[in-house]
Amino acid sequence: MAAPTGTLDVAFVVPRSGPAGILGPACEACGDLAAAELNADGGVLGREVRLHPVDGGRSPSEIVTEVTGLLDAGAVDAVSGWHISAVRQALAPAVAERAPYVYAPLYEGGECTPGVFLTGETPETQVLPALRWMAAELGVRTWCVVGNDYVWPRGSARAVRRFARTSPHVRVLDEVFVPLGCESFDPVVERIQRCGAQGVLMFLVGSDAVRFNRAFAASGADRSRVRLSPLMEENMLLATGVGATRELYAAAGYFETLATASSLEFSGRYAARFGVNAPVPGALAESCFEAITLLGRLTERAGSVAPSALLGVAERTGFDGPRGAVSLRGGHLRQNVYLARADGLSFDVLTRLA
Repeated sequence: MAAPTGTLDVAFVVPRSGPAGILGPACEACGDLAAAELNADGGVLGREVRLHPVDGGRSPSEIVTEVTGLLDAGAVDAVSGWHISAVRQALAPAVAERAPYVYAPLYEGGECTPGVFLTGETPETQVLPALRWMAAELGVRTWCVVGNDYVWPRGSARAVRRFARTSPHVRVLDEVFVPLGCESFDPVVERIQRCGAQGVLMFLVGSDAVRFNRAFAASGADRSRVRLSPLMEENMLLATGVGATRELYAAAGYFETLATASSLEFSGRYAARFGVNAPVPGALAESCFEAITLLGRLTERAGSVAPSALLGVAERTGFDGPRGAVSLRGGHLRQNVYLARADGLSFDVLTRLA
């Protein structure tokens, strides 16, 4: 059945299962808030925005089958959400020419499929500046990379290795990759301790990062090493537990504790809609707010939801949101990125990264 002409229907691919499932409730809430605010402002081209959640925690092939089925049935007009890069790589060629695809998460960089718009951070704007800061301010120069074994961690690790070849202040001593859903990190922690690195660069997703943090702290490795992650937010801190967050750093375009007018206003609107007991809208979930808002702005500016029309107006399309003033350049949302240190179960934002 075709979608009603009075609605703009979005396949909203967010994790409801798997290691990233811990992020799903907050992702759905942030997407819901973005849609509600667009609708309160008259909708997009006069059409009510409706999100159709798709479980992004399953295999890429299952997700592609469901999303393309929705497109075939005329049930959705666009695709968005937070899901891992393996899913994006499968979805992009299947949907980009048929419907706009706004990808929310941080990722490894390099996506250039026409019709795909990206609101997340990349290693060049997030991880590499954080490594420079850690070397200059903390004297941390040697690293062990620990990541899940798929495209985002491996692609990000390659970016770090390239950076290390030209930087006298960063060295990668070892790399360890584990399957998604890894249950035991004790052998990984032992390998980190043997290599002698001053810091661990984490490219781990959701509950895998939680289990690693617990094993790392239980071994005592946190007493002499720092951890840095581009994919760490408040719900994951809560799951990790206060005793396992010592010297844990994160880099992101948004933190729930970011003390800017835009961020504080967003937190207030989120609390007013969902209450004080809702999942924390950390950086990963908040990127879904950015993605749905960007989809609305692009569609309004183009006067159409056709991917070709959005491509024609994409360059420099922007808005003021929780991350401040943002705009598209080369299909990617340009934004400020911050470094924070875990303070128990929240983050203390230390600096804006250059």
